[in-house]
Amino acid sequence: MGQQANAALPGGFQIEEYTIDRQLSLGGFSIVYLAHDRTGQEVAIKEYLPNSLALRSAGEAKPAIRTEHQGAFRYGMKCFFEEGKALASLSHPNVVRVINFFRANDTVYMVMEYERGRTLQEFIHKHLGHISERFIRGMFVRLLNGLRVVHSSKLLHLDIKPSNIYLRVDNTPVLLDFGAARQTLSSDSSMLKPMYTPGFASPEHYGDRKNLGPWSDIYGAGAAMYACLSGVTPQAADARMKRDQLIPAMARWEGQLSDHLLETIDWCLNLNHLYRPQSAFALQRALLENSKAPIKPARPASWFARLFARKS
Repeated sequence: MGQQANAALPGGFQIEEYTIDRQLSLGGFSIVYLAHDRTGQEVAIKEYLPNSLALRSAGEAKPAIRTEHQGAFRYGMKCFFEEGKALASLSHPNVVRVINFFRANDTVYMVMEYERGRTLQEFIHKHLGHISERFIRGMFVRLLNGLRVVHSSKLLHLDIKPSNIYLRVDNTPVLLDFGAARQTLSSDSSMLKPMYTPGFASPEHYGDRKNLGPWSDIYGAGAAMYACLSGVTPQAADARMKRDQLIPAMARWEGQLSDHLLETIDWCLNLNHLYRPQSAFALQRALLENSKAPIKPARPASWFARLFARKS
């Protein structure tokens, strides 16, 4: 089945105790709605509906799934449901808060707290070329607080990018969308293609999954910081491994920002995972520093390496 457009549920549609207000976003894997519960509280509802596997026509509630795609659709639905369970167990102001998840209409829904703001991607487009070092340091230090909680729960994100970083109206960040981690790390992931975003995905996304770890999320954070400065997606890691044409931050913005910040971004974007920050805490500590001391790479955390070697 080729790529296709799925019809969103209409405004006023009732699903469990929620009423759909309008569509917020439409992607290849899901549809996100603004809705409200019986008390009038606004929520965001994410509906699992991969357009490569299922087609829902206007006026219908349930998707049509061809027989040959039933297995892959059910497997993806299981991953989506597990994502909801994992996120519901986390409670941190810098990680999206899942308050409910359920099955309906032959698919799965994830209910999240709704907050007003915009994505970092939208912020980059609005402030192209004028994002300050102070903003980058402060925003990513807060984001890394959430990522530390994720990693301490033995989870990875694996799709950190500006469109998955939401900024509240006061510019505090919230990390969104953990679907990539669920599919990439599952032993049954051959049924669906791994989800990642070229330019923000680490080199190990393209190779042996046993090398995935916190350092893989650090690459995504570094690429997002680079995008804050350049305004565009960095060169994809698989292309860099063949012919690295990514201009180091230290060379591209020398004299415009502190050497220490530029060195930190380049550290995160090292193609060798052993020579990046090995934890969110290590990167956070670097961003909180203003010294010009040389950055020393660390060895990977052995327990994480062992954990994800078992999952590969």
